[in-house]
Amino acid sequence: MSASPNLSRKLAAEAIGTFVFVLVGAGSAVGTASLASPGSGAALIIASLANGIGLAVAVSATMGISGGVLNPAVVLGLLVGKKLKAREVVPYIVAELVGALAAGFALVASFPSAIGSSVNWGSPSLNGAIGVGQGIAIEALLTFFLMFAIYGTAVDPRAPKIGGLGIGLTVVADVLVGGNFTGAAMNPARAFGPMLAGGFLPGYWYVYLIGPVVGAVIAGLAYRYLLEQEG
Repeated sequence: MSASPNLSRKLAAEAIGTFVFVLVGAGSAVGTASLASPGSGAALIIASLANGIGLAVAVSATMGISGGVLNPAVVLGLLVGKKLKAREVVPYIVAELVGALAAGFALVASFPSAIGSSVNWGSPSLNGAIGVGQGIAIEALLTFFLMFAIYGTAVDPRAPKIGGLGIGLTVVADVLVGGNFTGAAMNPARAFGPMLAGGFLPGYWYVYLIGPVVGAVIAGLAYRYLLEQEG
């Protein structure tokens, strides 16, 4: 059975929104590679602003259509909080991964390979000073904060009507905190799109799956059972 037109529009919004976010987020690393060396203060500020502003715009543009999820980990965080239908989970995740992968390939096709390869096409990576376990913990903590902000500024009916601004600002803050350690992906699609398109798949790739999913699920459960207004 084919998807209903309503679901089709939602999936198109998720794919396009994720494409825009990943294109801007990963593209900022590629576009400024010659201006700011990886790990420098300038690179961190550029990454935080690009990812935060890119996500704020993408979420705001798609919020009225699909909810502006744009993140497989957030999909699961919404599922455990009973804010997303179970039948929409897999289609949403697939659409987001397709959008992210398309953004990665668009960068590879459009920018000089020598520049893009020098920053792994904007893929997140672990700082050599931390281990895999610490990387997972950092990604989980950062994603917990992001998921908490999503519930508190967009999902909760008591939330202020500020579109994706609160979510984007949370990403700015998260990247400033954890960007130099894990790249602060907080989103498996944001991590794997550039990785797969650019042929960069490190042995610790699962950090960007486990960490965000754990953080989002815990935040979704915490908001549902501790903070949500009883119906």
